[in-house]
Amino acid sequence: MKQLFLSAFLSVCFLSVWGQNLQKGDYGYLYCHMSDRGEFTAYAISRDGLNYEDIIGGKAVIDPKAHARIEGGQRDAFICRAYDGKGYVMVTTDMCVAKSHKWDNYGIDLLKSDDLLNWTSVTFDYRKGTSIFTNPDAPSVYKDWSTINRVWAPQIFWDPNYVWENGEKGGYMIYYSMLNRPEEQYDRMYYSYADKSFTRLTQPKLLFDWGYATIDADINLLDDGLYHMLIKKEGGKPGIYTATSKQLTSGWGEPVENDYVSFEGKKKCEGSSAFQLMGEKTWRVAYIQYSDNPKHYRICEADENLRNFKNPQDIKGVTGPQHGSFMRLTEAEYKLLKNWSDVQNENAKK
Repeated sequence: MKQLFLSAFLSVCFLSVWGQNLQKGDYGYLYCHMSDRGEFTAYAISRDGLNYEDIIGGKAVIDPKAHARIEGGQRDAFICRAYDGKGYVMVTTDMCVAKSHKWDNYGIDLLKSDDLLNWTSVTFDYRKGTSIFTNPDAPSVYKDWSTINRVWAPQIFWDPNYVWENGEKGGYMIYYSMLNRPEEQYDRMYYSYADKSFTRLTQPKLLFDWGYATIDADINLLDDGLYHMLIKKEGGKPGIYTATSKQLTSGWGEPVENDYVSFEGKKKCEGSSAFQLMGEKTWRVAYIQYSDNPKHYRICEADENLRNFKNPQDIKGVTGPQHGSFMRLTEAEYKLLKNWSDVQNENAKK
């Protein structure tokens, strides 16, 4: 018992210093994702992390038109718990290819909820320039924001060490790729910070530039004390690779060239999301194999250091799986979603 308590205590101390999205729940898993049947956010739940059940038949659990105020479509949903464990936060790409008929977009949506079902949100249209950010007079990464072409695949990492201008500590690092064609030649990774209310956002800063396009980053802090990033690189030999850094917002070296998701051959993959099964130190890495027709959403194995990818298999039980994220659930959360889904399905039959 003393060893168990000490381990838990050290884990809490470690996270309070280094940061990481809060992990809680020992009953099941939530797969929160963009649906391949449309540009909306869907849920699926699982007890084992591999076999899933759609919530409300894989239909939209959030009205995209109410929350994606730029284009009315939500892509690339990333969900995690609020920093204090009270509620949930989500980010999505505000984008609707079905409406615009082009692979460009102009902003992101920040959402928060107390119950996983009812959400409030704020939309950030980057074409409006620095006035939408908390620090509009800070040095800007662009001369002209009105020409922005992409703000893609945002994700969240809680950083307790971030210090705001008023001295308050703690913020959500929101990291994503951007492209402004008149001012840069390829998609690069940037980051902003959202405050604890999840309604205010700082101006973007460049996270790194490796000299070629990079998108769909996924960052986790591992037991080795390093931040590990899964990322799709489109320069050199394209694919999903891993990179590491001692600091969250700097020091990202180029990916390990000899260790990447290579077992899919020439099939194109993106949208990686790493998670751990309960009780395991190794990792699972999910991604969309988008060059297939029909597409395949795969989950493979990785070791404790997010290396040595192997044994890919298709996700089971999900209608239209696409770019998304995974979160552990408590028994109460799992049953809440299951019961809500059952009620909604019954009402739909009437």
